[in-house]
Amino acid sequence: MDREPRWVSALVAEAIHFDLLRSHGGMPGVRDEVALESALARGRQRLSYEPGSDFAALAAAIGYGLARNHPFNDGNKRVAFVAVVVFLGLNGLDLKVPEAEVVTMVLELAAGGLAEDELAEWLRANTVPRDSRPTVPVSEARGFLQGMEGDFERESENG
Repeated sequence: MDREPRWVSALVAEAIHFDLLRSHGGMPGVRDEVALESALARGRQRLSYEPGSDFAALAAAIGYGLARNHPFNDGNKRVAFVAVVVFLGLNGLDLKVPEAEVVTMVLELAAGGLAEDELAEWLRANTVPRDSRPTVPVSEARGFLQGMEGDFERESENG
């Protein structure tokens, strides 16, 4: 890595949370500010102790922290996923993966069935350099997340 990564701030994570709640509903608010800061700092910590870490490892650290720390009252799995995608995007990468696989991975992560290093491997296998084409419009990203809305709840109820 030849430059300092662009990081997801607490303000951005809270904006992601707010936007997801507007789209999908849920209980608003930060449950634990320290847990939020801790989750977001995991990538920086990893880079400090493992300077050779790639963007997938840093994104995994952030996503793992958000999914496992439960900093928000609701929507932690969705926020974790979107924060990972935003982090990758800020650093010139796109996640290319089928929706059903995303749901499975995020649920496994939140349930403790997926280690941080396994998440990093999955991200590495499904991340590509961002091309010069225009980015996906926000309306399309919202449509993708709205399509996933029931999947997280259904999977949680079944297991």
